[in-house]
Amino acid sequence: MSLVWITIITLGILQLSALCTTIYLHRSITHRGLELHPALASLMHLELMLFTGIVPREWAAVHRKHHHFTDEVGDPHSPRLLGLWKVLVANYFLYKKEASNPATIRKYTPDYTPDLIDRFPLARYGVIFGLVIFVLMFGWLWGAVAWLAHIVLYIVINAMINGLGHMVGYRNYHNNATNLRWLAWISAGEGLHNNHHEFPTSARLSMGKLEFDPAWPFIRLFQGLGLAKVKPQTLAKAA
Repeated sequence: MSLVWITIITLGILQLSALCTTIYLHRSITHRGLELHPALASLMHLELMLFTGIVPREWAAVHRKHHHFTDEVGDPHSPRLLGLWKVLVANYFLYKKEASNPATIRKYTPDYTPDLIDRFPLARYGVIFGLVIFVLMFGWLWGAVAWLAHIVLYIVINAMINGLGHMVGYRNYHNNATNLRWLAWISAGEGLHNNHHEFPTSARLSMGKLEFDPAWPFIRLFQGLGLAKVKPQTLAKAA
């Protein structure tokens, strides 16, 4: 397989991971802005297990704590408290530190219900199976390189959301987060962070002119297919 196709497929998997993160982890599991059909939710969970290693309950707990203490003492990854470069460079370690805190998991995700993927004995080692998939597609050398590139780029994009998304960009609303249209394009809409902090339970992140939320057309498609239900109350600001 040519390097061009390896790059295209790897970037495609990266965007699929971004879509699963924002639709399943963020808008559904964490903020309950939409309800996904169990089969679709399980597929998205499986994709994240294989290609990111994320544990949904941990991710939801860390993010809910971020909203509870946004840019205040207690925020797991505030660039205003820790410095922009620290969040950009060490976001993965800041996340892992909070995700490994049992008190955070208990306090912020008492409503989480484990699914079939959670019960898989080797779920925490799913990225190893993801590496095997990359190797089977591209061979040992390029498979390992593509797998590592996917992991690194996924971490970098999330670091930019947590870092730049609170320091750089414009604001539609009066909160500490910011919007970056270009970041929204590569993060399945997550770059519209100011909008999200104003309406945290909204299933749609685009609010202003020239803003595009790449995940929203997929949510509408899933809704039309009967695989997702957008909760109408989520279009209003959460109390």
